[in-house]
Amino acid sequence: MPNITVTVSDDVYRTARIRAAERGSSVSGLVAEYLRSLAERDDDFARLEAQQHRAQSEIARFSARERLARNELHARALR
Repeated sequence: MPNITVTVSDDVYRTARIRAAERGSSVSGLVAEYLRSLAERDDDFARLEAQQHRAQSEIARFSARERLARNELHARALR
């Protein structure tokens, strides 16, 4: 497993140690957890992007001729 060196101020390091202790972890563990969450977000982004493309492809079949008349639209809103 590769090692990473990060330089932070004393205040940041002290706060990170406190947060890590509160979670029963180490600063290294917190950093590893954060980096894993970044990788998961990329997976989520790809999944959401694919979902968006599927939805947009369905919208492409929309026809403006099928729109509701103004009075029909207002009648629906009142239901």
